[in-house]
Amino acid sequence: MPQKIIQPEDTILANYNYQLPPELIAQNPVTPRDTSKMLVIDSPNTHHHSIFRKLPELLLPGDLLVLNNTKVIPARLYGRKSTGASVEILLLEEKGENRWLALVKPGKRFILGTEIWFSHEPNTKDIDQDSVFKAKVIDSHPPTGGRILEFQIPSGKNFWQLLEEFGELPLPPYITDTESQPSQYQTVYAEKPGAIAAPTAGLHFTEELLEKLQTKGIKIGYLTLHVGIGTFRPVEIDDITNHKMHEEWLDVNDYLVNLIQETKANGGRVIAVGTTVVRALEGAFMASNGALLPFQGKTNLFIYPGFEFGVVDGLITNFHLPCSSLLMLVSAFIGRDRLLTLYEEAIKYQYRFYSFGDGMLILPHNVVFPKV
Repeated sequence: MPQKIIQPEDTILANYNYQLPPELIAQNPVTPRDTSKMLVIDSPNTHHHSIFRKLPELLLPGDLLVLNNTKVIPARLYGRKSTGASVEILLLEEKGENRWLALVKPGKRFILGTEIWFSHEPNTKDIDQDSVFKAKVIDSHPPTGGRILEFQIPSGKNFWQLLEEFGELPLPPYITDTESQPSQYQTVYAEKPGAIAAPTAGLHFTEELLEKLQTKGIKIGYLTLHVGIGTFRPVEIDDITNHKMHEEWLDVNDYLVNLIQETKANGGRVIAVGTTVVRALEGAFMASNGALLPFQGKTNLFIYPGFEFGVVDGLITNFHLPCSSLLMLVSAFIGRDRLLTLYEEAIKYQYRFYSFGDGMLILPHNVVFPKV
């Protein structure tokens, strides 16, 4: 694949901004999932409008879809400090047995030693401290502005049981008026708990659609990347090349590596379902110095225009927030100017944006990709 040259204008944060009418921010998912709209980019200069359930007609036998099987955990907790003040906690990453990195509100008041109690009625000040579980702040975490919490678990319970009992799925802040059920913020193939946000490109798939794809000869592979703060935290530096992504844990197993190698050897295409899959595959590729090998660990890979893709040929993705790292990643596929022009058309045709919104399929075209 020819080396891409980054243009100076592609490094400027303000050039990734666009104006979105608030009514196009999807508050609820469509039902069935695969009836969402899909904008199909099928050549360097053409595109057309479709519907997601037509995906099998747009791919070829021998293609490989790679999906992220992470599962969103009920990472949002509400509780009270010993003073009675209400607090909100968003778990980010497990740091050891019953220890978690978390974002806390109000953050400045969470000094070392602060204790938080969780109960079934977080709004009451009358908490029986012996009947609930609690957490203590044991350290700060400057890179995220968060705190390290140690949870004290009542006898006969474990942390995950209590999290299911007291926690909530952390819907994004732009979803403010929803009637969605928790199951609608999980993919139908979610399996590995650990994410704090859904890999939203996968929300369009139904079990029936996956079966139709496989019947046509389109292969399905899975990896795990636990979506964390690195994915959704905004880029805030004017020169985006200085942006530092937070690490996220991923697992690319040997079965998937073999499937990718087999696909490419037979002339098939590797289509990533979501930006998290792109980051996982390309992160594993870079960790192995340019040869895709099984990899389990963390990546802080930041993809923006000029990036050379070593594994991924095409992409299924949603429509992303202005000035986000996800918008920059998609720009690396088709160019920033073209992407923003397509966003303008999506707005014109009333596409629904963000997590519960519609999708985009970027098909490979006129590019010879390397075998890995």
